[in-house]
Amino acid sequence: MKKIYLVFLLTVATGLQEAIAQDAVIRRLQTESLRPVKKYVPDSLIKKWKAGGNYTLTVGQGTLSNWAAGGDQFSFTVNTILQLYSYYRKDRNSWDNTLDIFFGYINTTSLGSRKNDDRFDLISKYGYSLNKKLNLATLFNLRSQFIRGYTYPNNVKTFASTFMSPGYVIFSQGLDFKPKKNLSLFFSPLTARWVIVTDPELSRRGEYGVKPGTQSVSQLGAFGTVNFEKNFTKKVLYKTRLDLFTNYKTKPQNIDLFVTNVLTTKIGKNLAFNWNLDLIYDDDVRLFGPTKKSPGLQLKSIVGIGLQVKF
Repeated sequence: MKKIYLVFLLTVATGLQEAIAQDAVIRRLQTESLRPVKKYVPDSLIKKWKAGGNYTLTVGQGTLSNWAAGGDQFSFTVNTILQLYSYYRKDRNSWDNTLDIFFGYINTTSLGSRKNDDRFDLISKYGYSLNKKLNLATLFNLRSQFIRGYTYPNNVKTFASTFMSPGYVIFSQGLDFKPKKNLSLFFSPLTARWVIVTDPELSRRGEYGVKPGTQSVSQLGAFGTVNFEKNFTKKVLYKTRLDLFTNYKTKPQNIDLFVTNVLTTKIGKNLAFNWNLDLIYDDDVRLFGPTKKSPGLQLKSIVGIGLQVKF
């Protein structure tokens, strides 16, 4: 009888122990089920893409009435800059994309309406890292403008450009050297460049180096570009780009030059001072040279204070 009683007590004790253990497991599972679920981020999306941009709008207006010193009765200007970027990094691969859009408009009583800036510039560059500072790179560049543009020699309005007239396309394979994070030097001894003139009137006139009646000309040469960006302070940013191209087919000693500079100084949270300076020397552009027989240095400088938004 005592043995039966002892077995009974052991059985009850074992059952109670198992019940207590199961109850603890159930309580733990209930607690874990109530925890907030963390947002799942795939490893493939972490720290691969970096994108953003900068937008600047500058507006100016002036009015004169019975002003003895003279001047235009009314003037209005607006200039806008949109700069976008998208960078990709993974292992030894990189892909840098930038799009810069510049547009300006001016209206005065004496001169009427005309644009004082018009350009879009797309650059896409893929690189494969050979070491920490040197990439084997492929570069694509498209540069043109949006609307019709005119020159005014001797105050005579002359049609000079429009969308993809001219348009410049560059496809280049070379080496991209990055000695510092904010400095890039790309060089290619073998680069294809196309100058495109789609407008029938400009094509018929044979402007920008195309033969009269044709819409494009292909060039083969050497190409180099230098990109530099510097934050002098938290409020002062300077960006510059220098492009050089020599055409092996025609006058390789005459090097085409394109330089763009943007200096930005923040004055307030969304207020900034901007200075944009562009320089172009193209051996095929005869619109501005003496008697149109030789090219001239093109210069554009725009200064203003206006709204600036970063995103």
